[in-house]
Amino acid sequence: MAKISVIGAGTWGIALARLLANNNNDTMVWSAVEAEIDMLSATYKHPNLPQTELPKSIKFTKNLREALSEREIVLMAVPSVFVRSTAKKVGEFIEEDALIVDAAKGMEEETLMTMSEIIEDEIKGHSVVALSGPTHAEEVARDLPTTIVAACEDLDAAKKAQEAFMTPFFRVYTNTDRRGAEIAGAIKNVVALGVGMSRGLGYGDNTSAALITRALAEIVRLGCAMGCKKETFYGLAGMGDLIVTCTSVHSRNFKAGRLMGEGKSAEEAVKEVGMVVEGMNMLPAAMKLMEKYGVEMPITEIVDKVVNRNYNPKKAVAELMMRDKREE
Repeated sequence: MAKISVIGAGTWGIALARLLANNNNDTMVWSAVEAEIDMLSATYKHPNLPQTELPKSIKFTKNLREALSEREIVLMAVPSVFVRSTAKKVGEFIEEDALIVDAAKGMEEETLMTMSEIIEDEIKGHSVVALSGPTHAEEVARDLPTTIVAACEDLDAAKKAQEAFMTPFFRVYTNTDRRGAEIAGAIKNVVALGVGMSRGLGYGDNTSAALITRALAEIVRLGCAMGCKKETFYGLAGMGDLIVTCTSVHSRNFKAGRLMGEGKSAEEAVKEVGMVVEGMNMLPAAMKLMEKYGVEMPITEIVDKVVNRNYNPKKAVAELMMRDKREE
């Protein structure tokens, strides 16, 4: 049994808290939104996971000091835009030898740091493991078979996370290419917006398959230019996460893209989704990475045009189809 705190009470944090508690870990959940803690401690249910009842062994707290006291593992499960501010607060109370596990995906526009790098920047002297892979909270919360990667340059740290999270329904692999896993997990949200747009326009499986496949080539080009391992992008954190985010009914990014393909603005799409759409948050950083590393990423670029420059989605697809001829 490990003493684990989950920082963040969104669907992903709560699905993982349930998994950890059912795996005989001493599990505590903290949220900056006090109303969330009141609701969860009263009902042991999350409104966006209505079929899931949480184990009564989970403790909920509004006190961050309490949440971090004597905790061996701290799971960061807040949206990417709140990772730095939350890590700063966590750094005040975290135990010296605690392992940090990050479940957020994205990059910071100003610094181009991944989520784990941001955490390391704010909390010195701790190993940080990135969890990434094809893992929708709605399915993890129902114990549907799922696989994921625990990525860290420190293999012992990755193995410690693997031990804590591994269950008969949740298979965890280790990987030492943390940056590659995080780059893949961030860019795939952008791609899902594009695939969703194509569906909103009424295009079919052929179009989706083409976008997913060619977008993977973009991600590999960028990752390799950034010094990551090519193999990472053909594994769970790369191809696996890309497939599920671009095809699943649970995908917020796919849904937002579909709504834009149907004619809604980016703002209207986000409002209708009702939750954070990480692909839109990732776009500015993706465009900067493309320029910084001199990598051609036409799908990423065209999604940015639609989201941030009101470009017509149908015209965007036509533009991709009529690019210069080339070999694959």
